[in-house]
Amino acid sequence: MAQQDFSIEFFPPKTPEGAEKLRVTCAKLAELHPKYFSVTFGAGGSTQKGTLDTVLDIRKAGHDAAPHLSCLGSSREALRAILAQYKANGIKRLVALRGDLPSGYGAMDFSSSEFRYANELVEFIRAETGDWFHIEVAAYPEMHPQAKSPQDDVQRFASKVKAGANGAITQYFYNADAYFRFVDEAQKLGVTVPVVAGIMPITNYSQLMRFSDMCGTEIPRWIRLKLASYGDDTESIRAFGLDVVTQLCERLLAGGAPGLHFYTLNQPVATTAIWQRLKL
Repeated sequence: MAQQDFSIEFFPPKTPEGAEKLRVTCAKLAELHPKYFSVTFGAGGSTQKGTLDTVLDIRKAGHDAAPHLSCLGSSREALRAILAQYKANGIKRLVALRGDLPSGYGAMDFSSSEFRYANELVEFIRAETGDWFHIEVAAYPEMHPQAKSPQDDVQRFASKVKAGANGAITQYFYNADAYFRFVDEAQKLGVTVPVVAGIMPITNYSQLMRFSDMCGTEIPRWIRLKLASYGDDTESIRAFGLDVVTQLCERLLAGGAPGLHFYTLNQPVATTAIWQRLKL
């Protein structure tokens, strides 16, 4: 079996207390020896400085880190400056995303943006920086919520890879079949880069439902009903979630997934527990 890589995602903290807490979390998760940590990027670049500061903190602690970079609502000039800043700080890995418009823009309106889709961002990064960056892009096994159809979605994904992406990270999901089918369909379109499975540990039922409604992730009925049956019993929710997500990861790795990318929400416990159960 080919090399399987494991990575971990954070969001940039908004307060000094949050930054200190994330340093502690990062130190704990670094003991698991992930390939790299990624750091998210707010709508329309709203956390640009926080993203860079967090990435530099992680690198200062001796770990590889990849900032997310979104293009919707950004100008070429602004993105060129960000890329130059990342290069100047020796950052070699990016997660390139279309992203979301900042609040106040209303419905999806591309008229004010120089970029419409993530493949255009990947093309821009390659034109500006050549092969300096290892570029990851997003993939949606259960279809992007704004895609016209599953076929259109996988074709758009393939266009990002053809634009120069080195790999992909999926949105989180709980249906392994959706992942394997998506990868098969992408390969039929000529995609050969690794598609790493995004993993969201289950620790809070209402939070999970809220996130999933926003991003279009399906929570299988049996999982929803089981979680709902626990009510406010957080320990049972976490124990059940640990079993479900560990089994999902086991199936993905056994089926040939090239790696796992953990969405931690800046919390170390659930990711650590799954990692240890998988004996990574």
